[in-house]
Amino acid sequence: MKRREFIKKAAVAGVAGAAATTLATPAISQGRKELAIVSTWPRDFPGLGLSAQRLAARIPVLTDGRIQTKYFASGEKVGAFDSFDDVASGNSQAYIAADYYWKGKHPGWAYFTAVPFGLTYTELDAWMKYGGGQTLLEKLGDGFGIIGFPCGNTGCQMGGWFNKEMNSPSDFKGLKMRIPGLGGDVLAKLGTSVVSLPGSQIYENLVSGAVQATEWVGPYNDYFMKFYEAAKYYYYPGMHEPASQLCMGFNKKWFTSLSKTDQAILVAACAEENSHQMAETNANNGTFLTKLIKDHGVKVRAFNDDVYDAFGKAATQVFEEVKAHSPLAAEIHASFEKTRDDVGRWMILADAGYTNQRNRVLGIKV
Repeated sequence: MKRREFIKKAAVAGVAGAAATTLATPAISQGRKELAIVSTWPRDFPGLGLSAQRLAARIPVLTDGRIQTKYFASGEKVGAFDSFDDVASGNSQAYIAADYYWKGKHPGWAYFTAVPFGLTYTELDAWMKYGGGQTLLEKLGDGFGIIGFPCGNTGCQMGGWFNKEMNSPSDFKGLKMRIPGLGGDVLAKLGTSVVSLPGSQIYENLVSGAVQATEWVGPYNDYFMKFYEAAKYYYYPGMHEPASQLCMGFNKKWFTSLSKTDQAILVAACAEENSHQMAETNANNGTFLTKLIKDHGVKVRAFNDDVYDAFGKAATQVFEEVKAHSPLAAEIHASFEKTRDDVGRWMILADAGYTNQRNRVLGIKV
């Protein structure tokens, strides 16, 4: 079976499930608004793609037809990495994406997806809602005519797929790897040749040998990409994306033209999907990890301490470069760092302390 057909068939159940929770489109009012949404994800792709489509389908229902959406998957209107410019220009009204794709425009964007040695989902949620994160996201977006809101999260990601074992920092030297965001900058410090590719192009490049390694998300999303056909070693944990937040970025002029009620509905719709996607990911990762190991012979490996220490040293260098970029970049980093220290200190006692002991006592392991 061809890979594209496999992905499409695997997504049918998810699409049906999303449709089942959506009411019939209500009558369209005379003052309706058109909302063209461009995405960085393939259509009907389990996890990321279905989440974006679910959010797009929910908006007309919640607004009683005042806002009608037209969703475009990656490549259907613009290329995945052209989504930001398409919305900033007003050609489309919103994108659904990982904001670290825009770090070339300003490194601050990376913090609102994930950065190396960054925030877990719990910590990130605390930062966005109570630690000043949302205010800083809007401050950053003002310079580009964008206003964004969290609309999904994939939790702590795997470290990536490799066609060989990674036993020391030197193994990363000369490696050609697809990895975006500041995580890519960290590996570049170790001598990795970092490649930027949208999701739809990763498989072909990995199979052809154009890249020797890649990261994507986690077992649920990665299973359908069939990376195991070219790379059997699956490493954890991913230092580069401890909780990958997705955002719906609106053209600010369009967003502020809406009534306060419809603005609030869009923000609430994003928050609903932010929680929904995290739950969906957690519900599926364990199941698909088992499938990868038992059905496809995937070898799960942990990065050793020497490798992680090298990651940490390189990350410190990257953060210094980010802070030197601009006062806003330094402000975002300082705010992020305060939350990481304060909330992270509590997590040692709470979530991490409990789950480590629970899993030890019950014998839960990979």
